[in-house]
Amino acid sequence: MPTPRSTAGWGSGLVGIIIFSGSLPATRVAVGGLSPLFLTSARAVIAALLGAALLGILRQRPPALRDFGSLAVVALGVVVGFPLLTAFALQHITAAHSTVFIGLLPIATALFGVLRGGERPKPAFWLFSLLGSALVAGFALAQSAAASVAGDLLMLAAILVCGLGYAEGAKLSRRLGGWQVISWALVLSLPLMGLIGLATLPGSWSGIGLPVWAGLAYVSVFSMLVGFVFWYRGLALGGIAGVGQLQLLQPFFGLALAGLLLGEPVAWSMVAVTGLVVLCVAGAKRYA
Repeated sequence: MPTPRSTAGWGSGLVGIIIFSGSLPATRVAVGGLSPLFLTSARAVIAALLGAALLGILRQRPPALRDFGSLAVVALGVVVGFPLLTAFALQHITAAHSTVFIGLLPIATALFGVLRGGERPKPAFWLFSLLGSALVAGFALAQSAAASVAGDLLMLAAILVCGLGYAEGAKLSRRLGGWQVISWALVLSLPLMGLIGLATLPGSWSGIGLPVWAGLAYVSVFSMLVGFVFWYRGLALGGIAGVGQLQLLQPFFGLALAGLLLGEPVAWSMVAVTGLVVLCVAGAKRYA
């Protein structure tokens, strides 16, 4: 019987996933006019300035010294690692193809939830999670002729660091609060990302069109800050492993956006595999 706390966690997590679904299409657009390094640093700097403003306006106390190690893991995972690796990957593969890899995030998040969050899902949970992940991995291998080995490997690395950042942030959110965790992680990364941004400034701004700026704005405000407010709250309330399975829904939204906004072809096989993967979330949720 779901508790009000669990229901609130799943609802908040779903909002976060819907927001994150636009990240890969927006990144795909942005790397059309900006280098991956500049895009990664610029989105982090913009989000960090917004996060710092929120922390200051709402007069949040600085985290305890013991929390800085966890905040550094969050920053390396979701502020630097995932955005940078996906930006490089999207120079080799389409947003539609990369979105399917998001189906691997639930198992990565659950694994780190056990290692870092102390959760203990039932054995049947792992069966459903592994089945969903195997479907995604099998699809990627089957499409290897039309894809890029480099792009796929970069996406796999991005998934691992992101799962770690999700689990670490969720654990910390139970004590600090969801929006505070991502805000402090962004502020912690600001000096480094600011230096990288200055070092990788575009040689000319004249050829950068409005769609590129729109992509940068989306990943800076929504993907880097707003989405995490809902996502970390959802993971903290509903459980890392359980709510993490909502990421299996992200390919649906991402594939639709890639097709509608970017005009990228979305093969029936992509939709079919995503549908099968999503069926696994019901079983995984039951035993989480």
